[in-house]
Amino acid sequence: MFLVPDFKGIDFFPHGTRLNFMKFKDLCFGLSILAMIISLALIFTKGFNYGVDFKGGAMIEVKSKSGPADIAGLRDSIGKLGLGDVQIQSFGSPQDVLIRVEEQAGGDQAQQDALKKVQGVLGQAYEQRRVEIVGPAVSSELRRTGTIAVLASILAIVVYVWFRFEWQFAVGTIFALAHDVLVTAGIFALFQMEFDLAIVAALLTILGYSVNDTVVVSDRIRENLRKYKRMDLTELLNLSINETLSRTILTGVTTIAVLIALYFLGGAVMQNFTFAMLFGVIIGTYSSIFIGAPILEYLGVKRETVVGSEVKSAG
Repeated sequence: MFLVPDFKGIDFFPHGTRLNFMKFKDLCFGLSILAMIISLALIFTKGFNYGVDFKGGAMIEVKSKSGPADIAGLRDSIGKLGLGDVQIQSFGSPQDVLIRVEEQAGGDQAQQDALKKVQGVLGQAYEQRRVEIVGPAVSSELRRTGTIAVLASILAIVVYVWFRFEWQFAVGTIFALAHDVLVTAGIFALFQMEFDLAIVAALLTILGYSVNDTVVVSDRIRENLRKYKRMDLTELLNLSINETLSRTILTGVTTIAVLIALYFLGGAVMQNFTFAMLFGVIIGTYSSIFIGAPILEYLGVKRETVVGSEVKSAG
């Protein structure tokens, strides 16, 4: 008969924390509003550095047949072709290269001619593994559908929270999600990082992560509203955030650790996507604490409403 050791796990985070988050709610909320305004201004003034997906052009994936690819030599040779904005970067192994050529004036024929010029420079030294050409009509449609996807996701999440909780929680969720998406997009506009379909996918993932964090905190707030009927609302919000803090931090740190590894080891192609995810996870955690919860205090969520909804759902 074997004895199984009694392993109870390890506590990485202290229990019973009483951090006063609501003390900084006005400062953080004001800074968040300012960040959203600045992000909107950057998006409308500087705009995005759209990738081939959104502005049209050609993308060629090649692999060097003999040793690491000569990135500097390729940039010099292809740069002399006069094709406008050409981006050349390694990804994956040192032999793999991704070449992006902006859309050429003159329609599809001009794009095909540009592609042949690049292929001529590559010669027999590189194996062509993938070639994609995106026309102006397709890129415009991708921009439109990408925008619709993000807005529809926000709307669906808000409807869910509205039915799941009270309307004050839904308002807090709207602000938190809008904040996360706008500020992340503003960073891409500020630094003119390439914005393509992968970044749209990152934004959608950020929305899912952020709403999950917000729902966990909101659920604890609603539970405590029913449990502590005479506790001051500010004190109750602080208590609820502290009670979910260990879960929030451990989940965030685990996700961030994976994303950091992916950022440095996933190659140049993955870096913008990973950066968007990394920034979004951090700011999503921040918004669930310093935006979603304070809005409940600003709007004055009523215990009677919460208790009433519980009785109604139970009946």
